[in-house]
Amino acid sequence: MILQLAFVLTAIIIGARLGGIGLGVMGGVGLAILTFVFGLQPTAPPIDVMLMIAAVISAASCMQAAGGLDYMVKLAEKLLRKNPSHVTILSPIVTYLFTFVAGTGHVAYSVLPVIAEVATETKIRPERPLGIAVIASQQAITASPISAATVALLGLLAGFDITLFDILKITIPATIIGVLVGAFFSMR
Repeated sequence: MILQLAFVLTAIIIGARLGGIGLGVMGGVGLAILTFVFGLQPTAPPIDVMLMIAAVISAASCMQAAGGLDYMVKLAEKLLRKNPSHVTILSPIVTYLFTFVAGTGHVAYSVLPVIAEVATETKIRPERPLGIAVIASQQAITASPISAATVALLGLLAGFDITLFDILKITIPATIIGVLVGAFFSMR
């Protein structure tokens, strides 16, 4: 069991260092080692989740290669620079939307330098908008219909006659309200 844990942790560390789709690939390698070397039986949710992670990261990579992410960052920068005094409220909304649309929190990294720059220029402590922006991005993962977390939850609840719409009608309002409340508290 300790040896299995060591292989899983090694795969995670290597995948995290590779970044992007490398994380999904190393997750697959770790699962293959557990299956073929240690003889463990994989179940459906981990395979589905790994395939979903690979699909989401591939889509985000294509969006980056096509210039879509740069375009989104330009729009976000324009919005934040037009309303610099509201950066603590607008930055979590921006990162929430980035993650919600892409299904991965990695796309929010590209707008963090803009948030820090706008906050610094307006004499707002950058940790306020940055902190809540990162939290908003992570909250959007649970509300995004294409994130691995939502797909895994849907897979776990499939036998209970719960649909994706049932999950989203709870997670979207709850996360948006939570992010906005957090943003208002970050202002103070």
